[in-house]
Amino acid sequence: MRIRDLPYPDPGDPDVRSGFRLMLWLWRSQLGGQLKALAWGTLHMAAVASFPLAVGMAVQAATERSGDRLVLAGALTVALGLAVTVGDTMLHRAAVTNWITAAARVQQLLARRTAELGAALTRRVAAGEVVAVSTGDIEKIGWFVEAVSRFGAASLTTAGVCTALVVYEPLLGVVVTLGVLVLVSAVLPLLPPATRRADAQRAKAGRATELAADTVAGLRVLRGIGGEELFLDRYRRASQEVRRAAVRTARMWSLIDAVQVVLPGLLLIAVVWLGTRLALDGRVAVGELVTVYGAVTFLLFPLRLFQEIAMAYSFSRPSAERAARVLGLRRLTRAGAARAGGGARLPHGDLYDPVSGLLAPAGDLTAVVCGDPDAAGRLAERLGGHGTGSGTDGPSVLLGGVALDDVPLEAARTAVLVQDKDPVLLSGTLGELLDVPSSGAVAPGRALEAAQCGDVLAALVRAGGAPDGDPMRARITERGRSLSGGQRQRLALARSLVADPQVLVLDEPTSAVDSHTEARVADALRRLRAGRTTVVFSSSPLLLDRADRVVFVSGGEVTAVGTHRELLADEPGYRAVVAREAGGDDDNDNDTDGTAGTGRVTAGTAGVRELRRHEQMEENA
Repeated sequence: MRIRDLPYPDPGDPDVRSGFRLMLWLWRSQLGGQLKALAWGTLHMAAVASFPLAVGMAVQAATERSGDRLVLAGALTVALGLAVTVGDTMLHRAAVTNWITAAARVQQLLARRTAELGAALTRRVAAGEVVAVSTGDIEKIGWFVEAVSRFGAASLTTAGVCTALVVYEPLLGVVVTLGVLVLVSAVLPLLPPATRRADAQRAKAGRATELAADTVAGLRVLRGIGGEELFLDRYRRASQEVRRAAVRTARMWSLIDAVQVVLPGLLLIAVVWLGTRLALDGRVAVGELVTVYGAVTFLLFPLRLFQEIAMAYSFSRPSAERAARVLGLRRLTRAGAARAGGGARLPHGDLYDPVSGLLAPAGDLTAVVCGDPDAAGRLAERLGGHGTGSGTDGPSVLLGGVALDDVPLEAARTAVLVQDKDPVLLSGTLGELLDVPSSGAVAPGRALEAAQCGDVLAALVRAGGAPDGDPMRARITERGRSLSGGQRQRLALARSLVADPQVLVLDEPTSAVDSHTEARVADALRRLRAGRTTVVFSSSPLLLDRADRVVFVSGGEVTAVGTHRELLADEPGYRAVVAREAGGDDDNDNDTDGTAGTGRVTAGTAGVRELRRHEQMEENA
């Protein structure tokens, strides 16, 4: 695989039983590139290791006044120089290719796993861990996978040089070989504590990053309550802990560096002293002594790679463990479930959840009232076939009598679309935002009109980000931060309407808009989705009154079904949630802000009064 051929047509099925197995699988997956780097690395280091031989030949030829041998030494030096140049250049190319392709493979696998699991991913693993894997971790993993081939070349060359020295000059060769073994064994005991210190530093750095992100995200609220200094003090303390951990880690690696400087120096001194004694005794020639000295000097270079591979492994191991945890997550399917997405027939019919007993008839607008917002979010995800995947979700949701877990993922997501209560707007133009896979039945203009986005379009044009006054070319900032909460909600709703799925599940789609806009959105939603199955999770009377049927869920199960007015009159628990009466629903016992469902601060029978005011407005009209 070459860099220009990325991405992979198929990144493969990784071995995620452990971080080490994942890195081993990555190494095997690019075996051709690894062998190429090993070959070029061996050529490069063997050529460098052979330079002392050419220098020794030249010195010996000069002492013996042999012109032929001096010419031969010069020719050998030129040949070795060319070999070093070619080997080093090609080794660099192969090593960088291995690094980038290994990182790209992990990133591609992570992107596929994220797309497969959807919102269920962040309920099974922290979002920060996913971000860490997709950024810094993949580089560390790629670093280790790439360094293995260079370490292999260094090991082969070191073994070859030691063997050659034993043959060339047995006494000096044995001394050098024993010295190399002592150097390696002296460093190995220092690696575990260095790894532990590096792990502790990364853990503290992750905590500091979380504090920083929380402080920035909640800065407006913190300023309102005067709490920014408290959070800043916490971040300062966390930052100092990271600094102290980094110093402890640096001390250990400095000790390892010192060992790898002092011990090779002592070995070099011992070899020079012993070689000089042998030369004075006439047991070795001057050229042979120069050759041995040069070979020992060369060995200092591959020995540095021993430290690099140890450092690369210590940094990449926890990164690989995190990557293996994320990549090991799977969409749970029952035995015999279909896997391929191409050509799968989309199921049609009623949407039914056997766990809660929720039934959404085909073609109807069904509203669901659930006193616990978190439970409502989990139920909405279940309806889309995106459970937690922990094996505790119970039987699969049925669409037209077909279990969504048995339907290929691509077909399931084409049939059912779930919009979260906090949808994300990706950066880009408005046209790009609405350019989503769709049936083509709903044009972006109709969707924007139904979602009451007229003021949003005007605001985007006024902001100056729309060339030629075309709002579809207006830029949306990251996550839509320049827009209000209500504007982001309506743009997200328009995007979902453009997709025009067979079943659309909306979780609190209008919780951040005013009542008049909400009423218009409810009417337009009912018209636009006529003949399509729509499920809306909400406790807003304006939405509930326009639904074909309303389902009340309490304690995770359906307890009442009817129209909004019927349930309002006959079901006290339903009335308590919709009217926001104190002590109404058991699921709301933990609410401390007086809110339920939509999160709006209301009290008493405010919801009922809001509905009556809207009815009066309709009569006057």
